[in-house]
Amino acid sequence: MGYNARMSWAIVGHEWAVELLSQHIRAGGVRHAYLFTGPDQVGKRTLALAFAMALTCPEASSSGEACGQCRTCASMRSETHPDLSVVRLMEGESEVKIDQVRELQHRLALTPRQAGRRIALLVDFDLASDEAQNALLKTLEEPAGRAVLLLTSGSTSRLLPTLVSRCEVLNLRSVHLEAIEQSLRAEGEPAESARLLAALSGGRPGAAREMRADPEQLTRRSGALDDLSTLLSANRNERFAAAETWARKRKKDEELEAVRRRVRPRLITWLTLWRDALLVSHGVKTHLANPDRTEDLERLAGSFSREALASGVTAIQTALDRLDRYANIQLTLETLMLDLPRLPAR
Repeated sequence: MGYNARMSWAIVGHEWAVELLSQHIRAGGVRHAYLFTGPDQVGKRTLALAFAMALTCPEASSSGEACGQCRTCASMRSETHPDLSVVRLMEGESEVKIDQVRELQHRLALTPRQAGRRIALLVDFDLASDEAQNALLKTLEEPAGRAVLLLTSGSTSRLLPTLVSRCEVLNLRSVHLEAIEQSLRAEGEPAESARLLAALSGGRPGAAREMRADPEQLTRRSGALDDLSTLLSANRNERFAAAETWARKRKKDEELEAVRRRVRPRLITWLTLWRDALLVSHGVKTHLANPDRTEDLERLAGSFSREALASGVTAIQTALDRLDRYANIQLTLETLMLDLPRLPAR
C-alpha cells in the first residue's frame, strides 16, 4: 500500500478520508463544516490544510486535486492565505476564547479576496470554552456564504453535541507503521532511522517528522526510559522524591497546564515500554514501539509475571486519565509510584 492515496494531497495514510473529501469536491457537495478527530500528530491539521488546498487551488488538473506548488497552495500550507482564518489556543492561555470566535465570525462575513470562498481552521477546538463553542454554534446554524469551517479535536467528548452534529466528522486513526517508514524513506531518511522513527511515532506521522526535525525529543525519550529503569528498583522514598521533582513548577509563574503537558509525554513513553514488555512476555517481538530497548524489555518480561506487566500498563493509563481530568499532578504521580511493580535491588 502506498503511503498516500493521492500524491497531490501528500498525506501519509488516511486514504479513505482523502477519497471522501475529494469526492465531496468533485460532486459539488462540500459541507459547511468538517470535524477531524484523532490522536495528537496523527495528521488532523495536515489533512484539513490539504483539503483547503484542494478546495482553492487554481492550477489543479482536475477537481478534488491540488497542484501543491502554486502560490495559493503554498500560502494555505503555511496558513498565510488571506482567505484562511486560523483559530487556536493563544500562548499563555488555557482555552480558546469567545472573542477569538467572534473575530472569526466577522472575517467569515467578508467577501473572499482570492480563493472564491472563506476557510476557517479551528485547531484543537476541544480546548475552546463553552462560551466559544456556543458562539461557533451560531455560525454553524447560520452559514456565511461559501465559508467552510475545518475543526480539529482529539475527540468529540469535550465538544458540544449540537456542535458535533452540525459537522461532517472524520475520525482519523493511527497510521500503519510501514506507511510512515515508507514516507520517511521517500524523503531521504536512512532505512534504519526511518524504521525507528516510525516505531516511536506510535502511528502518528506528525510525531515521526517532529522527532526527525528535533533530535532533542529522542534525547528526552531516552532520559524518561532511563528514569523508569532506575525507578523499577527504587524504594518508596526515592520514587516519591522523583514524583515531587517532576510535578514541581520550573518557574513561580509557570501554569499547572504547562507542568501537565511536560509530565504527560513521560508517562506515555513509559506506557509504550510496559506494553512492549507485555508483548515480549507473550513471545511477540515484532512491531514494538521501542525496538531499540531490547535489554530493558527482556529485563521487564523476565522479571515480572504477565499479570504484573498488565498492572503496570493499567497503572500508567490510569495516571494519564487522571491528568486528563486535571487531577493533582503530584498526587497522581505519587499514586503511580505506589502502583508500579518493583524490582528487587540489583
